[in-house]
Amino acid sequence: MTNATPIPFARKPEWLRVRAPTSPAFRETKTLMRQLNLNTVCEEAACPNIGECWQKKHATVMILGDTCTRACAFCNVKTGMPGPVDPLEPVHVAEACAALGLSHIVVTSVDRDDLPDGGASQFVKVIEAIRARAPATTIEILTPDFRNKADAAVEAIVAARPDVYNHNLETVPRLYPTIRPGARYYHSLRLLERVKTLDSSLFTKSGLMVGLGEERLEIHQVMDDMRVAGVDFLTIGQYLQPTPRHAPVVEFVPPETFARYRMVAEAKGFLLVSASPLTRSSHHAGTDFARLKAARAARLAKVPALA
Repeated sequence: MTNATPIPFARKPEWLRVRAPTSPAFRETKTLMRQLNLNTVCEEAACPNIGECWQKKHATVMILGDTCTRACAFCNVKTGMPGPVDPLEPVHVAEACAALGLSHIVVTSVDRDDLPDGGASQFVKVIEAIRARAPATTIEILTPDFRNKADAAVEAIVAARPDVYNHNLETVPRLYPTIRPGARYYHSLRLLERVKTLDSSLFTKSGLMVGLGEERLEIHQVMDDMRVAGVDFLTIGQYLQPTPRHAPVVEFVPPETFARYRMVAEAKGFLLVSASPLTRSSHHAGTDFARLKAARAARLAKVPALA
């Protein structure tokens, strides 16, 4: 049974402590993002890996502005009425790809429930701009759930052919009303399944946070649900409370528990599993994409050719 007593804000164990970013490459990446008027989830979500990633000139670009129409209890992105969509944003994202020499980019967004398509057309434009400006760059998208408009939105994005389609389930169904109140677990699950139905060759990916009060068997059930939906790649990381106003941490899950979750997930058939306290959806995304392709190739090689 998980300890249900919230842990006081900012009391982190040793395995979750990271150094403040100071490298020249970090500053160069930040300067470039400001010059191109781009937002990053690295900054907006207060990611603990920002120093490591930006030192390597890796960044997860957040399109459609910096203001979300939802108010999830775990997320540090500001909530409110967003401004108009920037028509130059796709070109700027493509320019960032070229300037940083990216082999792989992750593109995510805020929720835009105010837009007729939820912002799907902007994802498509960004994919097309990257293909034109940096054709060697592989593209991973991390989309919201496109509530009430998912079918058309997902169809448009899948048709644009990203290399990886990521949509995070975030937590177990029982915790959705308090942690992710604007979303619905089974809607998100169906979105991932829809991607595979439309194009089975696309890699799909989803992530979970732990430490919010979930039980071990609930995590195992979510793994099963993901596999039924055809999810290829699972990430599991520790939830960290961004500010005292956000949902409290109930447990700092030790590294050995993450190792057990990884073993269980691998046994359930995921092509790739990343599970550690500091794992985040886009952490090591480029390296993980190469591992994902290799894992699929190895699995297909074991399947005997049809007569």
